[in-house]
Amino acid sequence: QVQLVESGGGLVQAGGSLRLSCAASGRTFSSYAMGWFRQAPGKEREFVAAISWSGGSIYYADFVKGRFTISRDNAKNTVYLQMNSLNAEDTAVYYCAASRDPPSAIATMLDEYDYWGQGTQVPVSS
Repeated sequence: QVQLVESGGGLVQAGGSLRLSCAASGRTFSSYAMGWFRQAPGKEREFVAAISWSGGSIYYADFVKGRFTISRDNAKNTVYLQMNSLNAEDTAVYYCAASRDPPSAIATMLDEYDYWGQGTQVPVSS
């Protein structure tokens, strides 16, 4: 069992930056692939970024490439999402998720994840 708690969200102006953190409980964090998803008002939850258990494989959704960076610190049981050049379209609730057994080193689909955090809000003002 893994419990995930996101933090770091909050109101930011367009063009600004935020770093989200996701702290995980449990001693097996380093064996999980991790991901970030987001859900904007009235829209479905969508994939943002994913990282393998070792950090050696990373994948991003096209709309965040070059702006967002996912990373992890297995010693701290934490995964991060650095978000730069934010715009109004990035306004959403951001969720982190853990995958026990991804089909490849990373997972990009919602149903490939086993555990989810409660989410953190990121409103971007234009």
